[in-house]
Amino acid sequence: MSTLDPEDWSGLRALGHKMMDDMIDHLATLRERPVWQPMPPPVRASFTAPLPATGTAPEALYETFTHTIQPYVTGNTHPRFMGWVHGGGNPVSMLAELLAGAMNANCGGRDHVGIAVERQVIAWAAQMLGLPEATSGVLLTGSSMANFIAVLCARYQALGDEGRRHGIRGQSLTAYAQAGVHRCVPGALDMAGLGSAALRKIPVDEHFRMDLTALQAAIAEDKAAGCTPFLIIGTAGSVDVGAFDDLAALHTIAQEHGAWLHVDAAFGALAALSPSRARFLRGIEHADSVAFDFHKWAQVTYDAGCVLVRDPVLHRAAFTQATNYLAGGHRGLAGGEPWPCDLGPDLSRGFRALKVWMTLSAYGSAELGRIVDTTCNLARHLAARIGHSNRLELLAPVKLNIVCFAVTGFTDAQTDDLVADLQEAGLFAPSTTTIGGRRAIRAALVNHRTTVADIDALLAEILRRV
Repeated sequence: MSTLDPEDWSGLRALGHKMMDDMIDHLATLRERPVWQPMPPPVRASFTAPLPATGTAPEALYETFTHTIQPYVTGNTHPRFMGWVHGGGNPVSMLAELLAGAMNANCGGRDHVGIAVERQVIAWAAQMLGLPEATSGVLLTGSSMANFIAVLCARYQALGDEGRRHGIRGQSLTAYAQAGVHRCVPGALDMAGLGSAALRKIPVDEHFRMDLTALQAAIAEDKAAGCTPFLIIGTAGSVDVGAFDDLAALHTIAQEHGAWLHVDAAFGALAALSPSRARFLRGIEHADSVAFDFHKWAQVTYDAGCVLVRDPVLHRAAFTQATNYLAGGHRGLAGGEPWPCDLGPDLSRGFRALKVWMTLSAYGSAELGRIVDTTCNLARHLAARIGHSNRLELLAPVKLNIVCFAVTGFTDAQTDDLVADLQEAGLFAPSTTTIGGRRAIRAALVNHRTTVADIDALLAEILRRV
């Protein structure tokens, strides 16, 4: 009888120990390597090979990994990675991935401990944001899927079971979000069959928050045209500048119009753990749903998104299906309903809750809150340094941990080239965005390993090059 297990486990055990030692060394010596480096053409070409018919020894595969994979990853574990909003991961989460892989648990359903661990994580998340104890939720790949689930829940509130059976049938459902909303929100409306054009992008004020007067005007206009405003989406930590909408005011407006209030808090939700910055989230406790990621500010290894839904009955009604093969039972392995597959689209799901549970348990909410404060303070330090430079200028107020700035007199093309040069040199990895029609260098300070020295070195290198 054939098996994929080795006849002698000693060789695999030795290789596993070497891998673990090497990966711990990798994390311990991050500063000695480039932040990022492009793949040489031969390495890129090596991943166009045909499907192998015969196997390769794991030792040889690991050798290939060390030379053609490990050096060319995104680089977001590095303390000088400051692009986009990528968390830096943490060593406990890395170890949890190994444990979860060994268990190979399908956490789509059934009555086993993986489901209990996920429910604990959801309860902690609800507690963090001040949502009711009975709040429902599920872990996902990221906020893209979390926002998608929230849209489907809002659609269910608007259309009920008829909407699940027959679709929207030409009804004009409209949703509202600020102009700086993440691209996954119109994508969620598209996937939900509503069309991305159902989203009204509302202008922002001078603080990059949704303009509430413009929101009310858009809702009134849509109602007069026979549309149904079914969803208002607040942003908590906008991707461009880290701005927060007035969530308490959005709650009032949503109640006035009978709309679902969803908050896209992809990384901003973790501000709840900071005593000095939790106030930015005032009103999120009234949300009908919240989307956020543990793999950003909480530093869990990718991927680990989360959606919370205030009404557990509605959440289940929006997804559950009656089937024979996957039917639940009163006892045995088929017990323990509702399952995660009753709360989202995935039947087959890995044990991603383990790395979240281990990260929160190992470091505690207070330490994660200190990381939020540290990265925000680094952003303030960077902004202050820019303010004292005659070659650099801030392009947006710094509310949180994102700093958008420009080199005075630089064109958009020059800014793009400067950022790409920093990345390709392996020195720093900021990103770019556009603020007020100008290309900005965007530094998102998320990594728990980043220090003041890294910030000063970034500015020194930029000024040296300009």
